[in-house]
Amino acid sequence: MTDKVADADELLLRLRRFRSDYFPTHQQRFQDLVTEGQHPKTLFIGCSDSRVVPYLLTGSGPGELFIVRNVGAFIPPYDGSHGLHGTMAAIEFAVLTLHVERIIICGHSHCGAIRAAYEGAPDEAVALKAWLKLASEALLPVQSSPEAMRKTEKRAVVLQLERLMEYPMVRRDVEAGKLTLHGWHYVIEDGEVHVFDVKQGDFVPASLASNSGTGPYQPYVEHDGQIFSD
Repeated sequence: MTDKVADADELLLRLRRFRSDYFPTHQQRFQDLVTEGQHPKTLFIGCSDSRVVPYLLTGSGPGELFIVRNVGAFIPPYDGSHGLHGTMAAIEFAVLTLHVERIIICGHSHCGAIRAAYEGAPDEAVALKAWLKLASEALLPVQSSPEAMRKTEKRAVVLQLERLMEYPMVRRDVEAGKLTLHGWHYVIEDGEVHVFDVKQGDFVPASLASNSGTGPYQPYVEHDGQIFSD
């Protein structure tokens, strides 16, 4: 049996286990989600990295999160300067149709997107190269290093939060008190999410934070006095 066949068989077994083990104990919940529709309160925008698992981080179940995943957890500017993207459409749908109450931007440690933004992507990855330009304003004028990576990962989260505020429907609901914005940086090796505290102007471990990072967000001033703004 080839490795590809073995992998396919493993996926088939997992599908069968979902149907036989998980589904029966949650069947009513799924039926309610069909008859009543979905009403998630949270839009979770996270990196596609396989180590970031939204349902585990938030302790959520079916119907609780509206999830968008992309390389780097980036938000395209609303002005259309980077073209139309599924992420933009998902934000509009979540706010205008689902009326979510909070939006989470979740970056993470050891992010391959941030590393690629510094070191470059393969020549054949035309779309990826264009996409990584969305992180350019978060990059530091230094060579890639663990310290620069960690700082840039956090800067990128704040940049996306500021871009969210450019979306008219987001700004309108935030200013009306109907919507809150949350910036998170998940440190994989520590099992800790650091949330961006607006009042402190810094990321704080969730185990010590007084809030989950609610906005609105103004230009980010770093500890060295540098103003970081879109």
